Amino acid sequence: MHQFKIVKLLTALSLLGLTACGGSEQEQPQNTLFSLGVSDAPVTEAAAVVVCFSGIQLVGNNQPPQSFTLGSGNFTAETNDLCRNAAGNVIPNTRGIDLLQLQGATAEALITNATVAPGSYGQLRLDIAEGSYLERLDGSRHRIQVPSNQLRLNGPVLSGGGNFSYTLEFDLRKALVDPVGIPGYFVKPTGLRLVDNSEIGHLEGLVAEGFLLDNQCTVNPADERAAVAAVYMYEGADLPLAELSDNGGTNTYQPYASTAVFFNNDATEYQYAIGFVDAGSYTVAITCEANDDPENPDDISFIKAENVTIEARQQPHKLDFE
Repeated sequence: MHQFKIVKLLTALSLLGLTACGGSEQEQPQNTLFSLGVSDAPVTEAAAVVVCFSGIQLVGNNQPPQSFTLGSGNFTAETNDLCRNAAGNVIPNTRGIDLLQLQGATAEALITNATVAPGSYGQLRLDIAEGSYLERLDGSRHRIQVPSNQLRLNGPVLSGGGNFSYTLEFDLRKALVDPVGIPGYFVKPTGLRLVDNSEIGHLEGLVAEGFLLDNQCTVNPADERAAVAAVYMYEGADLPLAELSDNGGTNTYQPYASTAVFFNNDATEYQYAIGFVDAGSYTVAITCEANDDPENPDDISFIKAENVTIEARQQPHKLDFE
């Protein structure tokens, strides 16, 4: 009788052990969903800025890189025929994106709801194929190069079971450089921002023509693609105009982002937009000097500055200069 009770007890304990093991398996970290898009703040004197994306890598997290080739799965963007080699042939597994079509709160997806392992990724890498180019207002095309054909940024932290959506914002006024003595343009990673879409807002506004005239700015340009002014954002409120720096400048406060002001002939308005801005307080300043060399300090005079608080939401915040 005692032996029978001992056998029953051992059986019950072994079942509890199996249950505990099963529960442990269920507590393993769940995979997460990851999405990535691209957007842009425009550069002056350009009709198009086409970048040829070919792949994305999440690197780190104590495991091999998680790689995604465009056009190779349901969660990656389809390829197109914009990216061509020197012989004029379409480069496989590439998607050319004209960043100038993605201003303000507009973005284009490269990856949508890809399943990845959770964890901390040290780097996000974007593979850039040959064929990228800048088209100037006069119609001439110039090659865009990326060192090692890859853009590398600090990677995201993705928790298990989450659904994360990020945007890579190209601040072309800061990222796109035209080196002296070297043909073509280069993209600098320092002009890129990777932002979590759940933590950002957008800014847009109008500039009154009277304001532009009073400050000797260009108005009613013959070509709407030509900028008439520029708007800069700086982290923190109430920053003094004299201490605001341009891209490449050496003043106290460096720009968080910048954009150009363009004339919309259909709406007869002067408009600007800066998208995918981290939530927080900012000083926003305007200047009539639209051209800015991101490699060197320019003699830029800011006319006026306003404070704005950006909240995490889809609807753009409004700030007009009058």
